[in-house]
Amino acid sequence: MQFKVSSTRLLVQLQTLSRVIASKNSLAILSDFHFTIEGNNLTIKSSDSETTMISHVEIENLGSEGSFCVGARLLTDTLKEFSEQLIEFNINDANLGILIRSDYGEYKFVGENAEQYPEMTQLSEQNFRFSIPAATLLNGISRTIFATADDEIRPVMTGIDIDLNESNVTFVGTDAHKLVRIVNSNVHADQPCSFILPKKPATLLRTVLPKEEDDVDVTFDEKNVIFRLPNLTIICRRVEGRYPDYNRVIPQNNTHHIIVDRLSLLNALRRVQVFSNPSNSMVKLALTENQIVVSAQDVNYSTSAEERVPCQYESEPISIGFKSMFLIDILANIDAQEVRLEIEDPSRAGLILPNENAEGEDLLMLLMPMLLNE
Repeated sequence: MQFKVSSTRLLVQLQTLSRVIASKNSLAILSDFHFTIEGNNLTIKSSDSETTMISHVEIENLGSEGSFCVGARLLTDTLKEFSEQLIEFNINDANLGILIRSDYGEYKFVGENAEQYPEMTQLSEQNFRFSIPAATLLNGISRTIFATADDEIRPVMTGIDIDLNESNVTFVGTDAHKLVRIVNSNVHADQPCSFILPKKPATLLRTVLPKEEDDVDVTFDEKNVIFRLPNLTIICRRVEGRYPDYNRVIPQNNTHHIIVDRLSLLNALRRVQVFSNPSNSMVKLALTENQIVVSAQDVNYSTSAEERVPCQYESEPISIGFKSMFLIDILANIDAQEVRLEIEDPSRAGLILPNENAEGEDLLMLLMPMLLNE
């Protein structure tokens, strides 16, 4: 096998695909890239056995077709040092010896037999398929991924729930302390369907989607999901299990409504939280007429901080405590200039919503309170 390829174009694809490769693999060959040459097309595959990425690069085929595997780190580290140029690959079909020729010199190493590489996942005939704009998928993932759980006690909460019906698509992320739900009415499916997207492929999609302008084709069955982009395919095993009924924990008809400038509150929280007790990182929001008093203290070190943030609020005074970093994360993931806080009482979850949603979008964020020691 022999071919020429642009060093820069190949490196860009390899750097994207390398993100899926785990530091420790169940199979040693999963530390490799899988190359397949067909005509003037080079298909490159990487996997960690749970998630697989496939990309294509245009090449100049100088020899026969075939497949081989090559160490991912060795190849990417080599190409990083090349300026843009055509490089030539020569692969010995008998012993898989690989020779790369560049403007600088020659580089020799040994590949591995492609037959050892795991086969690509195939979906069952009973599957669902829909199309979604790349920007919508990116927005749904980016807004919810920070709210997903990190532990494996409840695996379903480590992923993003994506639920489609005839009128909209809903993205949900929660770790039982905070919850994000975003509904987009510009995307719909012919029939109701849903799946839970694991965090790793969601992170990969968040990395590659900003460069995409076309729709993403999504197909899934009871075990796997395939995302097809124009020059990239991501295949992952979906999280098994039923997502919790999050609608039950969303409080309705809250009596206390506050409208506040998002950045003013966010910046106040960032300054004040430095003075919170490291064991709980709690900040207190004391609501009075047209004012939020943001405060934190650490009695162990006799430190405290307090700031006043103007707002629109005309109900009776009320105070509520939140974990500072959770509230900061929520406010940082809302784009609106003003946010609306809805609270019933200090023991129930508070809602944080954009005062004005983008067209076709309904964003809701929820945060469980912390008990105030008063």
